[in-house]
Amino acid sequence: MKTTLVIQNLKCGGCANTVTTRLSKLENISEVIVNNDEDSVTFNYTSDEDLEKAIHLLSDLGYPVDGEANTLSKKAKSFVSCAIGRMNK
Repeated sequence: MKTTLVIQNLKCGGCANTVTTRLSKLENISEVIVNNDEDSVTFNYTSDEDLEKAIHLLSDLGYPVDGEANTLSKKAKSFVSCAIGRMNK
């Protein structure tokens, strides 16, 4: 199955690199594509459980899906994830 999620706090290529790298490491998640212009991530997944794991990981990284609470701590996590993504390019 394929989905596109609109996510919050997506700012740059560093963010996109972190999201792509970390989601791609999840089992049963493939073909991860981040679109910074649309604040979205598209990927293939096998089951609803895999989708929930991906959504949870995104939130933990500071990129909650649109509609989820975007707390100050999530915003701070996104800055850290962004910096890591820039260093790992």
